[in-house]
Amino acid sequence: MRRILPLFFGFITILFLMVSSVWPSTVKAQNSYTAVALTGKPPHIDGKLEAIWKSAPWSGGFTQFEPYNGKAPSEQTAFKILYDNNNLYVAIRCYDDEPDKIEKRLSRRDNFEGDWVAIAIDSYNDNLTAFAFSSNALGVKGDVKFSNDDHMDITWDAVWYLKTSIDSLGWVAEMRIPFTQLRFAKNSTHKWGIQLIRNLFRKQETSVWNPVSKEESGWVSHFGTLTGIDNIKPKKEVELIPYVMANLEKSPKVEGNPFATGSSWNYSVGLDGKVAVTNNLTLNFTLNPDFGQVEADPSEVNLTAFETYFEEKRPFFIEGNNIFNFPLSAANNNFNRENLFYSRRIGRAPHYDPDLSKNEYAKINKSVPILGAFKFSGKTDNGWSIGVMEAVTNKETGIIDSAKTQTRVTVEPLTNFFNTRIQKDFHGGNTIIGGMVTATHRIIKDSTVQFLPSAAYTGGLDFTQYWKNRAYRLSIKSVFSRLNGSHEALLHLQEAPQRYYQRPDNFRQVSSSLKILQGSGGSMEIAKNGEGHWRYGFRTSWISPGLELNDQGYLRIADIIKQGAWMGYELWEPFSIFRKMSFNVSQWAGWDFALRNTFRGLNFHTQMQLKNYWSLTYNGNVQGYELIRHELRGGPSLTQPGGWHQDINLSSNQSKKLSMGGTIGFGKRYQQTQKSLNMGITVHYQPLPYLKISMEPNYNYSESRLIYVDTFGEKSEVTYLTASIVRTTLMMNIRVDVSLTPDLSIQYWGQPYLFSGDYSRYKKVIHPNQKVFDSQFYVYPDNQISFDKTSNTYAVDSNGNGVTDFTFTNPDFSFVEYRSNLVIRWEYKPGAALYVVWSQGRSGDSSIGTFHFHSNWNLLSGSPSDNIFLVKFTYRFSL
Repeated sequence: MRRILPLFFGFITILFLMVSSVWPSTVKAQNSYTAVALTGKPPHIDGKLEAIWKSAPWSGGFTQFEPYNGKAPSEQTAFKILYDNNNLYVAIRCYDDEPDKIEKRLSRRDNFEGDWVAIAIDSYNDNLTAFAFSSNALGVKGDVKFSNDDHMDITWDAVWYLKTSIDSLGWVAEMRIPFTQLRFAKNSTHKWGIQLIRNLFRKQETSVWNPVSKEESGWVSHFGTLTGIDNIKPKKEVELIPYVMANLEKSPKVEGNPFATGSSWNYSVGLDGKVAVTNNLTLNFTLNPDFGQVEADPSEVNLTAFETYFEEKRPFFIEGNNIFNFPLSAANNNFNRENLFYSRRIGRAPHYDPDLSKNEYAKINKSVPILGAFKFSGKTDNGWSIGVMEAVTNKETGIIDSAKTQTRVTVEPLTNFFNTRIQKDFHGGNTIIGGMVTATHRIIKDSTVQFLPSAAYTGGLDFTQYWKNRAYRLSIKSVFSRLNGSHEALLHLQEAPQRYYQRPDNFRQVSSSLKILQGSGGSMEIAKNGEGHWRYGFRTSWISPGLELNDQGYLRIADIIKQGAWMGYELWEPFSIFRKMSFNVSQWAGWDFALRNTFRGLNFHTQMQLKNYWSLTYNGNVQGYELIRHELRGGPSLTQPGGWHQDINLSSNQSKKLSMGGTIGFGKRYQQTQKSLNMGITVHYQPLPYLKISMEPNYNYSESRLIYVDTFGEKSEVTYLTASIVRTTLMMNIRVDVSLTPDLSIQYWGQPYLFSGDYSRYKKVIHPNQKVFDSQFYVYPDNQISFDKTSNTYAVDSNGNGVTDFTFTNPDFSFVEYRSNLVIRWEYKPGAALYVVWSQGRSGDSSIGTFHFHSNWNLLSGSPSDNIFLVKFTYRFSL
C-alpha cells in the first residue's frame, strides 16, 4: 500500500488538472427569491393564509420538467417564504381550474401519492446537498435528503409542521420548518439554493420553479437562490426518543422440546437520540434498539453457493446511509453489488449453527442483539462530508438440550464494528475526492467460533470529476482488505464460496500456513449523462482473489475482472402517440485473474410511455459461453452454453384508481441445457382516498440440466454428483394500506410462497470445462443407480463393478411458507409514535419434488403458525 497510494493520488491529481481545464461549466441564469423577516406574530399553521402572509411577495413562473420540458405548465403554482429566529415558513398555492379533479390520497409518510408539492433547500449552498419537504393535497408529509447532487435518501425524517386546505382556486400547503432541521453556516447573511416542485397527478406532469433541462444531469446543482435570511444563528438540538416494547410469541408446543412451550413473553426498553454537536455535525445514537415493527424479508429458496442479498429495513441504519455507502462500482449502479459497508452484518443471524443429532433441541436467537450504535455525520462549511459509525453486538450463546441435559455454546462472539467515511468536494461539487475505512474486531475465546477472523480491515479511495455542466463524468475507485485470525479462520476464508482456492483448476491454492488474507480491487467509469439525447459510457472493475469484504461489507465473488460498455438514446418530448421513449444497448464480459473468459453478453432495452399513460418495456439478453467456477462447491469449473432471455412488461395508466401490469419472460440456453418461463401480474386498486389494495402474483418455471447434489470420496477418487432439476415457484405479494389520517395508518403485507424442486438424470463430472455440455458428464444408467422408497435414498455403483460406492438421500423437495405483518402506526406527535404489530409465519416441507398446487397449498395451510404480538411506544423529548 505504501507504493500504491502515492501512485493513486498522483494519478488523481493529474486527472483533476486535465479535466478541470477542459470544457468549463457555463453559468446559467437562476431564479431568485428574497425571504421576508417576520415582524409580528408568526402564522398559525392551519392551511389558511392569514393576513401576516401579505408581507411576503408571491413568486411563480414555474416551467414544466416533464412531459414538455421547458414549456408552461397546465396549472400555475406560487409560493411565499417568511422567517424568524427559529423557523422558516413556507406557503405554496397550487392553482387548479378543476379543483374537483385534485387527486386526494391518504397514505403513510414519504409515499408521494396523488397531487403533491415540495420545497428543497440547499442550505449548505454547495450545489450538492439539499433538504426537501413535501406535502400532498391531504397533508401527507414527505421528506428527502439529497447528497452528491442527485442521490436521494427517502429514509431521512425531519420534525416539521404542515397543514393543507382545498378551495375554489386549488389547494394550499402551509409549512413551518424549524432551523434545527437544516444545516447552515454561522454567517450574518445567507444565500441558499432553493427549488419548488409540483406534481399534477392526473396529467403526470411535473413543473419546477427554477427551470431544469432534460439535457442536464444532476439535481441540486440546478437550484435557484434564496436570499434575505439574515441574522439567524445555527440551532443545536438534543433529541431523545426512549421506547418501551412488549411482545407475546405464540408457537406450537412440541412434545419433548423444552424450548417449544407454546408461548413466551418478552419486553425491552431502549433509547434513540440525536445531538447536534455543531450545526453541521450530528451525533445519532441508539441503545438496545428494537426493530420489531420492521417488515419481514421475503421468502426464498437459495440453491446456490452464495448468500442472498437482502435490503436493509431497520430505521437506524437506513436513515442517512448515503454517506456510508461505498459500492465498488465506479458509479452507483448495478454493475457491481459489492460494497464496503452492508449494514445487515450488524445484528445478523449468528454465524455458528450447531449440528444437532436426533432428540437434541436448541434455543438460539434469530439475530444477535445490538448493545448500542452511534453515527456521527454531517458536512462542514468548507466542503468536507464526514461519517463515523460505531456499533457493538453482544456475545450470543445458545442452549442445547440433549436428554434433558442442557449446555451453553457460543454462537457469536462479542463484536465491534467501526466505519468512517470522508469526502471533499471542490469547484461547486464538480470534483469529489474521498475515502472509507472499516474495522471489525471480534473477541474470540470459544472453539465454536474459531472459524471467524478476529480482525478484518477494509478501505477504499474514490475520485469523481464532472465537467461541461456535469454532462460528463469520470469515476475511479480502489479498495483493499486485510484479515487476521486463527489458522482455522484463514483456512475457512480460502475455502469459502467467494474464492474456493481448493478448486483443482484454480491458480491460487490453499495454504495451511497462511497468517493474513489480503486483497484489492477497483473500478473505473467514464460516461456522458447529459447534453443532448445520447448517453454512453464505459466501465471496468476488478476484484483480486484475496479481497474479502463480508465481515462488514458485501462480496459475492472474488477473482474477477469485468468490462462493460453502453449507449442509449432518450426522447423526452412527446411525439405521435408517444409521451416519451428510450433505447439502450449494452455489452459486458468477464475474466478471472488467470485471464480465462468467464462470461460475455449483449443487452437491448427499450422503454416507452404512450400519451394515454400506458407503458411498455422490452428487455432482451444474449449470452455467450459461461465458465461456472462455483457450482461444484470447490470442484473443477464447468462450462455452460450460451443462450438468450427476454422480458416484456405492459402496464396501464397508473393515475387511475384501478391500474394493472403484466410481465412475461422466457429464455433458453443452447444444447438444450436450460429453459425458463416467468410470468407476473400487478394489480393496484384505490377505491377510496384512504384505502389501497395491491396484489402481485408471480409464477416461475425452469428446467436445467445442471444442479449440484453432493461430493463423495477424497482426492483422486472424488466424485462430483450433479443432476437435472425442474424448479417451480408460485408466490404472491398482498398489500393493504389504510390511512385514516396523515398520522394514523394500518398496513398489511402477506406473502404465500410455494416451491418445488424435482431432481432427475443423476450424473458425475468426468471431463470438466468442455464446450460440448454433455461431454463433461457421465449419466448413470438404471443398472448403476437404484432408489429405495422406504429409506428415500439412492444407491450408486459409480464404477459399474456391481458394488455400491455411495448412497445419498433423495434431494427432491417442496418448501412452502407464509409470512405476514400487520402494523398499526400512530404518530401522535411529530417524532413520537405508537406501534401495534402482529407478525405471522408458517412453513412446511415435504420430500415430493413435483409441483402440485393443491398439495402444496394443503401443506401450507396445514403447517403450524408462529405469531408475534407486539406493542411499542416511543416519545420524543427536544432539549
